[in-house]
Amino acid sequence: MTTFAYSKDHFPTTSDVHVITSGRLRIPAHSTILAAASPVLESIIDRPMKHHSSEKTISILGVPCDAVSVFIHFLYSSRCDEEQMDKYGIHLLALSHVYKVTHLKQRCTKGLAERLTVENVVDLLQLARLCNAPDLNIKCMKLLTKNFKSVEGTEGWKFLQDNDPWLELEILQFMDEAASRKKRTRRHRREQNIYLQLSEAMECLEHICTEGCTSVGPYDMEPGAKKGPCNKFSTCQGLQLSIKHFATCKNRKANGGCSRCKRMWQLLRLHASICEHQTENDKCKVPLCRQFKSKMQQERLGEEETRWKLLVRRVISAKAISSLSLPKRKREDEPRIVMYQNGLRGLRLHRTMKG
Repeated sequence: MTTFAYSKDHFPTTSDVHVITSGRLRIPAHSTILAAASPVLESIIDRPMKHHSSEKTISILGVPCDAVSVFIHFLYSSRCDEEQMDKYGIHLLALSHVYKVTHLKQRCTKGLAERLTVENVVDLLQLARLCNAPDLNIKCMKLLTKNFKSVEGTEGWKFLQDNDPWLELEILQFMDEAASRKKRTRRHRREQNIYLQLSEAMECLEHICTEGCTSVGPYDMEPGAKKGPCNKFSTCQGLQLSIKHFATCKNRKANGGCSRCKRMWQLLRLHASICEHQTENDKCKVPLCRQFKSKMQQERLGEEETRWKLLVRRVISAKAISSLSLPKRKREDEPRIVMYQNGLRGLRLHRTMKG
């Protein structure tokens, strides 16, 4: 019996109802308190008695006597300590569900979730389903999925296989869906990373063609004192190398074309699709931007063009998302070193640099 057994100090002589447990323990209580704490107990208390002289009793059977004592104590005090949760948490969850004591059910759901182990997860999963405790149910499913190989060796899992094949099937389906969600999430992250890289490349391309960077810059900008690299130089440097290669490559159209040049064409086309420069007074300095825009207006909308527009939307979306979480790049006003070399008409390339 628990140390706080219900003595006369807990229940004055005015108690008007007794709770009867499986061990025939009689716990005195007050009908008004029980009715206020549980609508089910209220319904039982309000039932008419067969004989007016009969003693009013409520039977709570099927659980240990001490668990019933803790349950009644909670109805009075709204308290349940950790030791009681360790010993009677499973029984208290069942009682709180049967008698619709919402705040105790929430306490038990949280307490049992904190006590989940490989050994008890199957039993608590079955209890969560019986007691309609979705939070505990999902936590059991997640732990079971994460530690399935260990759970397979427990007695609880073996019992489940022999007695509840439908729940076993549901668990396996949950695990399969969880694996699929992880794959989709990884794929989505990879795609978003690609879109973010393309978005950054578009920023660097406009930065190079408008302001100039370390070795490539606008054709109409005079070379100035060499400045340090921009804060996106890892991307900017690779793009400058691609531009210099594109400007000097002799295999651009031979034997199916150069793969590096094809990627540069795609970047220029992507820029043209995103570029917001529209008027004669607001011309874009990125090479071939106007030509690509004019060509896209003339092209018919086909499957390839639909896919291209989808790519454009996703790159714009990735740029918008990144702008919410990253500080704007501070662009330097000082000119970069730029010189002319045959290739792209709108750019100057440093003569001493090899593409």
